[in-house]
Amino acid sequence: MKLSGWGKYPVVDCQLSKPRSEEELSQSVLKSNAIARGNGRAYGDSALNRTNTIDMRKFSHMLSFDPKSGQLVAESGVLLSDIIKAFLPRGWFPIVTPGTRFVSLGGMVAADVHGKNHHVDGSFGNCIDWLDVMSADGNVMRCSRTENAELFNWTIGGMGLTGVILRVALRLRSVNTGWIRQTTHVAQNLDTAIDMFEDSLDATYSVAWIDCLSSGDALGRSLVMLGEHATLSELPNKCRANLFPSVSKPKLAVPFSLPRFCLNTYSVRAFNALYYWNGKRGDATSYVNWNSYFYPLDSIMNWNRIYGRKGFAQFQCVLPLGNARTSLNDMLEEIAASGRGSFLAVLKRFGKQESRFSFPMEGYTLALDFPISNGSVSLIQKLGQMTAKGGGRIYLAKDSIMNAQSLRATDAARVAEFETMRQTSGAAERFASMQSERLKL
Repeated sequence: MKLSGWGKYPVVDCQLSKPRSEEELSQSVLKSNAIARGNGRAYGDSALNRTNTIDMRKFSHMLSFDPKSGQLVAESGVLLSDIIKAFLPRGWFPIVTPGTRFVSLGGMVAADVHGKNHHVDGSFGNCIDWLDVMSADGNVMRCSRTENAELFNWTIGGMGLTGVILRVALRLRSVNTGWIRQTTHVAQNLDTAIDMFEDSLDATYSVAWIDCLSSGDALGRSLVMLGEHATLSELPNKCRANLFPSVSKPKLAVPFSLPRFCLNTYSVRAFNALYYWNGKRGDATSYVNWNSYFYPLDSIMNWNRIYGRKGFAQFQCVLPLGNARTSLNDMLEEIAASGRGSFLAVLKRFGKQESRFSFPMEGYTLALDFPISNGSVSLIQKLGQMTAKGGGRIYLAKDSIMNAQSLRATDAARVAEFETMRQTSGAAERFASMQSERLKL
């Protein structure tokens, strides 16, 4: 069947299996080289294998929960949305969450996802106590920081290329309400935005939307949004009647892939200007429900259709703290000059992280979406070169464009170690994706 990532590029004919038991899963793994696939929310081709893509959504059970420690044990096909639905009414919320709740636990581990609080809580790997992983020989291994630690550390952020993740023990955060106290600051340019981030390192959550088509003195003008879990005592009366608001089915939907002419320089420029000025008019501090703060795009069904039938590519890089201002400034100038702006441009501050193959490092991460075209592919490749020059790296969970040379230009030492591990463990012969083949991993 034809499969793609969330970016709808590339679209590939894949042989798909849907095992229901460990025995069936082992048979699938041993049949030929394979890659596990969760809910298909990686943007590119990291969960695609032409001959053996393994759909893990049948492994969808929550197994146990400890209300004292907040530890949840669940199968890897469980969706984050199901965890929130089950546990937020009981006062528990994920410690680290990406920008959509429609991801599987296995995908969260494989990508070592991060959220708006990396500068405080780190990536998803920090919340994991142990994993059960099916290795190249079809056997299941319990992995933690003290048991099979090498496999544990390589699997977190390993993009599914070390084995199939079966079960995850993760910790949740105790919260008093499902509301977020959001404070919005207007930044006239990139330098101001970065200063705001640096002055707000004690905030639990921080994220900025950037107008990447602005230029001159307004280059990188932004809305910086800080967030804290609201306590009961501070909530306004209108929120107290519903302490843990639930989420209904999205009222908005994109029913079909839009024509390409709908998304162009002029429409993106108009959207960005409207969004920025609307943000300037809004209240500086407000109380918003958890879904609006963490998952704004989840309120629009099939929003990926906005980019047309050819799909889109997301570029996300991280740049080390010392080079971030200069490199980001250069990137935004390149984007503005190209006229190929993204209306989903997001900037976040990362804290310190040392890991085997995960994306984050201390610095700033910029994420941008571009409709697929020859021009946008060239621009993404140029941004990749600028990332390498700035000492940064590129997020594999979002990538569909990068080549093997570009990957090694940004992450040579870790890539070499990852390749060695894959060869010596037998994972290279057993686990492969279209992305790993493209990047020669």
